[in-house]
Amino acid sequence: MTVSPLLRSILPAGALAFALAACGSGDRTLRVAIAHFSHETCTFCPGGDTDVERWTRIRPPYTGDEVFEASAYTRGFVGRVREYGGVELIGLESPAGVFGGSSASWSTRDAFEHFMDLILTDLRRSLPVDGVYLALHGAMAVREIPRPEAEIARRVREVVGPDVPIVGTFDLHGNEDEEFLRWADMAFVTKRYPHYDAYIQGERAARMLIATMRGEFEPTTATRKPGIITGTVLQWTGQSPSMDIMERARRWEAREDDAYVSVFYGFPWSDVPDVGATVMVMTNDDQALADRIADDMNDFIWRVREEFAAGSFPKPNAAVRQVLRAVAAGRTPVAVGDYSDRSGDATHILRELVEQNVAGVLYAPLRDERVIEALIESGASVGDAFSMDVGGFAGPASGSPVRIAGRLAYLGAWGIHDTVAAIEYGDRNMLIITPALVQVTEPQSLAFGPIQPDDYQVIVVKSRVHFRRGFDETGYAQTIIVVDAPAPYIGTIALDALDYEFAPIDELYPFGVPVSRQP
Repeated sequence: MTVSPLLRSILPAGALAFALAACGSGDRTLRVAIAHFSHETCTFCPGGDTDVERWTRIRPPYTGDEVFEASAYTRGFVGRVREYGGVELIGLESPAGVFGGSSASWSTRDAFEHFMDLILTDLRRSLPVDGVYLALHGAMAVREIPRPEAEIARRVREVVGPDVPIVGTFDLHGNEDEEFLRWADMAFVTKRYPHYDAYIQGERAARMLIATMRGEFEPTTATRKPGIITGTVLQWTGQSPSMDIMERARRWEAREDDAYVSVFYGFPWSDVPDVGATVMVMTNDDQALADRIADDMNDFIWRVREEFAAGSFPKPNAAVRQVLRAVAAGRTPVAVGDYSDRSGDATHILRELVEQNVAGVLYAPLRDERVIEALIESGASVGDAFSMDVGGFAGPASGSPVRIAGRLAYLGAWGIHDTVAAIEYGDRNMLIITPALVQVTEPQSLAFGPIQPDDYQVIVVKSRVHFRRGFDETGYAQTIIVVDAPAPYIGTIALDALDYEFAPIDELYPFGVPVSRQP
């Protein structure tokens, strides 16, 4: 239970201790409301704003117990709470995923208001509650709402009052500042990219929310903005200095009792005012310790800024030559990460693979809803000849369409999509076509229809870092090649090529110096 300063000033110390002990005695069931509202928004991506229809195209909002299974974060939270007992969980009606994932652009104000109305209406019906858990992302971008996650927390706070603890979980690609913790009490962020620890952060949020409700923990926080912005491809926690930053956070947590250190690396393709890296520290009623840890993390991230913001990757032509050398040397399978493609339809690498006659390629996948629609409308069947231009239609960053001639090897469901196509072409090559961007993280997910990923020498995925989860950090691929775009398009580390309107890009390293760090 969070106790307001007013209550502390009124109650004698002995009476306050008795009240807190009674709350933690287990004599009554604690009630916790859970909401899930999460999106990583690419505001520079083409395709128009994301409305309610796009938010609900995959499925309708979660209701009741469905909310508990909405993500690894919620599953971790619920699993840990149920181990405690004595807690009633209330799922608030919440939106599911956006069609197109992180290739979807700005959410409309109407969509945000629509889903907040669902969440808050359910919350009011559920009162009184002893705590609230918000499963968020941190990089949502909404028209006319500069800090959506903070706004979510603010509106929830208005409903539950000042003394009900609110905890949030986040992706490390969140763009946050001190505003979220102005309204919420705690924030827990994944420390690994790929995100192996979403479930763990959900568990941590549950444990600390219960401790707070029982009066065993009084959240005291400090927030810092190091003044750095980096492309997400540079944020892999399997390499330094990203690895060192997160290890430093874990070291502080191991050294100091009841200290929790969260680091957001930021999501640079959201044009929002709080973009870039953030440190949030939580302690048990120890502001001096929170500030000391936050200052140390802030200064350390600044010290490693040059290495953190640096990186170079081969362009498509050179990358495919590297692929051919790896194949000739028997260092297969080769996993190729098309890191910059935010829309899913870029053809730069596909064109080079075709022109350089690379064999045994599984391209997984290319987004082209027009091809899917044309195949359905024509009544195409497996085995039919295929000859169409594919991809390269969403803008300059996508390149131009590539002609693929072969045969239709599969037409049916895969993952969340009712219809995808697989085209067999060239020398043992397979191209998967989907109606929206799909980021493949595990090779096993590509085993469907006639496709077995182990049959291919080269697997191309649309991914920056997440693909390392199944292709690199398991030892599956003997060669990893991350490929750049042929120009400084959206999605590349050349962030200064983007036309930011709200993000202070010229005040963030490596494109500028924060005012707080200027002499």
